[in-house]
Amino acid sequence: MNKKQHVALLLFILMITPCLTWAQKKELNQARSYVKSGKDYDKAEKLMTDLLQKPENKTNEKIYVVWLDAVRGQYAQANERLYLKQKQDTTAFFQLAHRMFSVAESLDSLDMRPDNKGRVTLDYRKKNAEMLLGYRPNLFNAGVFHMKKGEYQQAFDYFEFYMDCARQPLFTAANLSETDKRMPEAAYWATFCGYKMENPVLTLRHRKLAMRDTTKTSFVYQYVAESRRWLNDQELYLKTLEIGFRHDPTFSYFFPRLMDAYSAKGLYDKALALTDSAIAVCDTCEMYLFVKSTMLFRLQRYGECIKVSDQVLAINPDNAEAHFNAGTAYLNLALKLNERKDKKQLRQLYQKARPYMERYRQLEPKEKQKWGPALYRIYLNLNMGRQFDEIDKLLKKP
Repeated sequence: MNKKQHVALLLFILMITPCLTWAQKKELNQARSYVKSGKDYDKAEKLMTDLLQKPENKTNEKIYVVWLDAVRGQYAQANERLYLKQKQDTTAFFQLAHRMFSVAESLDSLDMRPDNKGRVTLDYRKKNAEMLLGYRPNLFNAGVFHMKKGEYQQAFDYFEFYMDCARQPLFTAANLSETDKRMPEAAYWATFCGYKMENPVLTLRHRKLAMRDTTKTSFVYQYVAESRRWLNDQELYLKTLEIGFRHDPTFSYFFPRLMDAYSAKGLYDKALALTDSAIAVCDTCEMYLFVKSTMLFRLQRYGECIKVSDQVLAINPDNAEAHFNAGTAYLNLALKLNERKDKKQLRQLYQKARPYMERYRQLEPKEKQKWGPALYRIYLNLNMGRQFDEIDKLLKKP
């Protein structure tokens, strides 16, 4: 570019700048008129968002001030329609609330800029913060609204936006992290939404704050454990189950999964210790006692297995597997005896095993592969010909 061209371009820029400024003022004044009239708030917002499409307008605080007034006006109108039970899209209402906060936070970012002497004068923060704190509960309500509809991503976004206010400079004076008692609850529901979406990243994001909602801590541990499992992190999955169990031994999620994990690794002693911890909390809980009988059986501690199985059956006489554990334990004790030297004791063991296996058969008639061979041995060793013949025929059937 030669010198003449450079001068011509500079003159052109100087000529159009007043025009641009005039057009900007015209649209600002028009938008202010709409806001003042209390009617065309949507038109005022459109004028401001159009202005912000131009890079030179991005830092103009006046545009954001009018934009905020325009959105606030729409929000007030929508709120009134809801209050009067007139036709109003609830989703759109909550979107207005979200947008109002977003605009105010953008304005606050501009408001924080230092002048050419490094000084910061906050012209809008106090007024806007006080105004928005009154509306903030509707961000939480929006999350609940979408969550009830099964729209978990939208719900998560609102709960997160609600929590995010605590880190926004706009709300510094409110100290929301300390003063807002609903923050842990919002974190819990955000965690729940992440869990429902089976999204481990979102589920884990707010888990620490969610733990502070003490009424739901056990559920948070469950969601965290599932997230670890989705991520195939077996070490942290197992660790979370253990921590969750220690926190709440009676919570239904942790115990069976820990037992499965220990059993899969053959850690029966560890499983038994876990069961004893559970029974210490609830010594009449059928599930804990039954699992203990099973662990004792796997550890070949048959006498103890029978004793605990009887405790289970005292609580629930129809627990089929407890009958099977006890009956099989007696049969395994018999296997340890000498058929010639211990005939009397063997007969006693088979006699004791018999009622358990017969009751198991009654409760689980389709489990022939389990009770069939057991009753075959019992009837054979007790010389019960008729019963033996029946079982023999049943076992020979395809």
